[in-house]
Amino acid sequence: MKKKKTGKYYFTQEHEQAIIDYVATSDIKIRTQLYIEWIGPAFNEMVDKIVYTYKFSSLPNIDSLREECKIWLMTILAKYDASKGSKAFSYFSVITKNWFIHKVKKTSQKHKREIQLDGLTKNADHEKMVSYNTYEKDRIDFEFWSSLYEEMETWNNLNLKANEKKVLDAVRILFQHSEDIEIFNKKAIYLYLREITGLNTKQVVNNLNKLRVKYRDFRKKWQEEIK
Repeated sequence: MKKKKTGKYYFTQEHEQAIIDYVATSDIKIRTQLYIEWIGPAFNEMVDKIVYTYKFSSLPNIDSLREECKIWLMTILAKYDASKGSKAFSYFSVITKNWFIHKVKKTSQKHKREIQLDGLTKNADHEKMVSYNTYEKDRIDFEFWSSLYEEMETWNNLNLKANEKKVLDAVRILFQHSEDIEIFNKKAIYLYLREITGLNTKQVVNNLNKLRVKYRDFRKKWQEEIK
């Protein structure tokens, strides 16, 4: 079915089926064809409409953010599970809207920090400001998280159960896109993990607890090495 000229039906059953077919195959050529012909155009239209409908167009660099969001959708595309009962359009619409909501909150927080910094600068002549050299701590933190990510890469070689692997892959995705994601609390993390894995909260928590055991072992070894 061709796309209607009005654009009203840009996400049809054919687009829905294209996503299901994409998830069902690991063939790169087939996936590429499905994405170019069906999924990509639908995502483009969906992102643009959500930006317009929810007034996200006021965000700085909105054109760049649109492209970032489309990349994010492509990254988690294979995680969609039609058997969970949620239609692809609804599933990815919610993810897209939440992605931009977090961008709005992130921009708002940045603006508040800039105002506070400006206030400190204006009062600099009247207050004594102490500067601390945080290089050493920043370097250690960077090495820790980099090493942890490398460690998680090796966990893929372990005999993980299906849901364990889903949660591990979701955590790795959050690591890869940490610059684009604003995490406010534990609930927000679980929301992301549920959306990416298609699992319910209980399943996410149970499998995340199994990964925590591996994390604690890694952290213990790390702390012993840097002593």
